[in-house]
Amino acid sequence: MFSKSKINEPAPRTGDVQKPETTQTPSSTVTNTDYKTSQPPKAKPPASSLSADLTITGNLKTSGDINIEGTVEGDIRAHLLTIGEGATVRGECIADDVVVNGRIVGTVRGLKVRLTSSARVEGDIIHKTIAIESGAHFEGSVRREDDPLGTSRPGGQSAQGSAPSASQQSKPAAAPSAAPAAAGQNK
Repeated sequence: MFSKSKINEPAPRTGDVQKPETTQTPSSTVTNTDYKTSQPPKAKPPASSLSADLTITGNLKTSGDINIEGTVEGDIRAHLLTIGEGATVRGECIADDVVVNGRIVGTVRGLKVRLTSSARVEGDIIHKTIAIESGAHFEGSVRREDDPLGTSRPGGQSAQGSAPSASQQSKPAAAPSAAPAAAGQNK
């Protein structure tokens, strides 16, 4: 037994030395608990939900997640946008992640866009990555962009939008002015 206790004695001595560390470990645990206590306020809030009997006319904007089960007539901007099976959205949907189970009539912009088998989309989809399940209905165009949310190009987008208009206006104006000039040369 003395041999066993001698074997155990170094362990308790180390344990005795470790007991203050163990005492420190619970205080560290308390510190970790305090740290964990400070994390929940930083955690993102639960997703906002719009129930099936709710109809909203107007735009929705959140930095969090949103689940739509009802009807929205307006634009939606969110982090994660989930359109439920019975939901209908008429407007532009912009989110980091877009999951469509229901119906969207309008443009969809997202880093990740997923159309499930029950999805019905009438409009353009601008995405970085896309997944379309078998059975999904989609009418429109699909375009891949590195920045589909337009965060780095809001000014560039309007400049691009007005530049084709100006060139389109220049082309018709150039054609009529070329005709009188040609007519003048013929005389």
